Amino acid sequence: MVHHQDTMFRSADMSMVQLYIANEIGREIVNALGELGQIQFRDLNSDVTAFQRTFTQEIRRLDNVERQLRYFHTQMEKAGIPLRKIDLDVDTLAAPSASEIDELADRSQALEQRVASLNDSYETLKKREVELTEWRCVLREAGGFFDRAHGNVEEIRLSNDNDDAPLLQDVEQHGHGQNGDAERSFSVMNIGFVAGVIPRERVAAFERILWRTLRGNLYMNQSEIPEPLVDPTNNEEVSKNVFVIFAHGKEIIAKIRKISESLGADLYSVDENSDLRRDQIHEVNTRLGDLGNVLRNTKTTLDAELTQIAQSLAAWMVIIKKEKAVYQTLNLFSYDHARKTLIAEAWCPTNSLPVIKSTLHDVNNRAGLSVPSIINEIRTNKTPPTYQKTNKFTEGFQTIINAYGTAKYQEVNPGLPTIVTFPFLFAVMFGDLGHGFLMVCAAAAMIYWEKKLKKVRDELFSMAFYGRYIMLMMGIFSMYTGLIYNDVFSKSLSIFPSAWEWTPESDWKEGATVNATLTSSYRYPVGLDWMWHDTENDLLFSNSYKMKLSILMGWCHMTYSLCLSYINARHFKTPIDIWGVFVPGMIFFQAIFGYLVFTIVYKWSIDWNAIKEPAPGLLNMLIYMFLSPGKVEERLYAGQGPIQVFLVLIAIVQVPILLFLKPFYLRWEHNRARAKGYRGIGETSRVSALDGDDDDSNTLDGRQSLASDSEGVAMITQDIGDEEHEEFEFSEVMIHQVIHTIEFCLNCVSHTASYLRLWALSLAHQQLSVVLWTMTLANGFSATGPIGVVLVVVTFAGWFFLTIAVLVVMEGTSAMLHSLRLHWVEAMSKHFMGDGIPFEPFSFRQMLEEDESAAQIT
Repeated sequence: MVHHQDTMFRSADMSMVQLYIANEIGREIVNALGELGQIQFRDLNSDVTAFQRTFTQEIRRLDNVERQLRYFHTQMEKAGIPLRKIDLDVDTLAAPSASEIDELADRSQALEQRVASLNDSYETLKKREVELTEWRCVLREAGGFFDRAHGNVEEIRLSNDNDDAPLLQDVEQHGHGQNGDAERSFSVMNIGFVAGVIPRERVAAFERILWRTLRGNLYMNQSEIPEPLVDPTNNEEVSKNVFVIFAHGKEIIAKIRKISESLGADLYSVDENSDLRRDQIHEVNTRLGDLGNVLRNTKTTLDAELTQIAQSLAAWMVIIKKEKAVYQTLNLFSYDHARKTLIAEAWCPTNSLPVIKSTLHDVNNRAGLSVPSIINEIRTNKTPPTYQKTNKFTEGFQTIINAYGTAKYQEVNPGLPTIVTFPFLFAVMFGDLGHGFLMVCAAAAMIYWEKKLKKVRDELFSMAFYGRYIMLMMGIFSMYTGLIYNDVFSKSLSIFPSAWEWTPESDWKEGATVNATLTSSYRYPVGLDWMWHDTENDLLFSNSYKMKLSILMGWCHMTYSLCLSYINARHFKTPIDIWGVFVPGMIFFQAIFGYLVFTIVYKWSIDWNAIKEPAPGLLNMLIYMFLSPGKVEERLYAGQGPIQVFLVLIAIVQVPILLFLKPFYLRWEHNRARAKGYRGIGETSRVSALDGDDDDSNTLDGRQSLASDSEGVAMITQDIGDEEHEEFEFSEVMIHQVIHTIEFCLNCVSHTASYLRLWALSLAHQQLSVVLWTMTLANGFSATGPIGVVLVVVTFAGWFFLTIAVLVVMEGTSAMLHSLRLHWVEAMSKHFMGDGIPFEPFSFRQMLEEDESAAQIT
């Protein structure tokens, strides 16, 4: 059977295939098909839980390896070691054998143990270093306090205003008596102290709790540690304070210790004797020096290990992800124990079958197996998935359609006309030659430096980069419509001589309006005459022109889209959709809005000044066409009244045809089929996927084929042709058709009016461009001399920035969204439901691109 070449007009022809693969090469076959990315496997074990599937243990083992690789990546980021990236477009990774995967798993396990051991040792040593550093700070600060206490005990005070604090009185009494021996006074008075370090943000709470708990019976001295300390657990810098607290009695000291520890303080021992304290400081400095050497060696060893891992980590992660995907796919297969064969069912593009067969043949030859892998194309009544082939240029436009919904299999793809209509409708709203040129330059730059910019991971830029070809088309069309509108940054181009000329200056009168007249039969050849710019009636003329033009464009767009429903009905051989939906819908639409478009063009073609008659208002004409049929207040052409009555009648007649023809025809067809004894395909018959090689076997009943094969294999495809077929319900069909008719008739009005946004946004863009020019560059050009030069530079910078930010980016985004709405709602509703099933092939490249962690690697 010869299949047509895959195009973007319809989805590609799909075939359901069944694969018989030897168990020994199942992994290699799936790996090769994953690289090919042209086949979507069906789950033949849908009634089996994930834990009961064949290759669950292999997936668990790979999950563990993947966890280990993520652990390496985390440690590398923590240590600041860059990852050696790979480019999947350039670097090709050969599929590893099963033994190489086992070797990688063992190596990853050993490396994890080594890195974890080194990391734990480093964190332990780092924590000890922080503790010693804090202890040294406490010794220094507490030592300074004790030294001051030797000179003047009276400095130890709690509060000058608190009479309930006896500690101060005891210190003063014993201090005056033993001014030369402060240390002995503390022991005589039974005064103890607590020294330690606490985070700086908790100092205020710490002081309040101590004061309220001990009722002021303490003395606290604190000072800030100048340099922040590094917390080894989360590698963050923490600012801390040293504190020393004096109080009476062991019980109060114990309370202070508990409060300190509850607030995260670290307590350290400090000797009151200055000589012993100096020995402590010397000991701490010595231990810090030794610890620093060990830390440097440990860090060097850990960095060396991680640097070595960084050379291959990206490739390892890709290999493990692919291997895990292979086993997850193998879990979709069914295993025939009698034949020791893996059996799979899948969808694939029909034109890709030769490539798939050659891939299977190559894997068989490399494995050296005598039993070939078999692929059979089978018949089924299941609806195939939709596969639209795209390239770099068409991918963005197809994504716009897929964001709304996926077309049904073999349905006309709206993505093809969108390549032209989407940027054109955008350009109608964005028409400016200069702004379009800026957009073309930006898109051309992204296309030229495509490979370099592809690696940029900024979210907003990635969106613009993905739609670079859409932006290019929008810019080109905007330049065209800007040429038609004769707009370049709100200014006009005098390419050709104008068809208008002003009255001679000698005839000008003060306070009078100056008019321009047509020179002769000459007319401006391309677009809008530049003489219209900056005239008083410029908006009056251009608004009328653009408003009617937007209605005309909307009529063309919707008529074209409605015609696609006819093409779909012809392709699927459903004549009732032609005569019951398309024909009455088209007559209804053309009788009203096709007639409106005719009157617009006819009115444009008449020189109303020459015939000395007022130009009729078309909006009032359309309204009174229904309110007062046959009555014409402002005549457009001869015989207008009867024609309008005929059009209204023929439009009204189409409504009952839309309502009743299709539902009653379907009921008649259903009853006739029942009377003849016909039954639907999905009611009793099944198409077997295990039939013989002869062509006639494909028509055998499913039950016969099940009996002719082994029971284990028959379980695989007993439901291959079983698709849900709902029984015919006339009420449901009627309700659906009533909803469709009401929506279609009402939407003909609202959708046509919706295209007026083309005029509204075009007007807004033009006027905003004029205002921006007037507020910036016009002021700069008005000044002269050196100030004028500076002012021009300043105003140009402001004008250029606002042009890019407001007119190109913001206005461009707004116009793009409005164009998107016109496609999704106004056009696609005429022929498109978006209820298809997308084709999701088993593809390594697609899997890695969609995976966030893999995207950072590639």
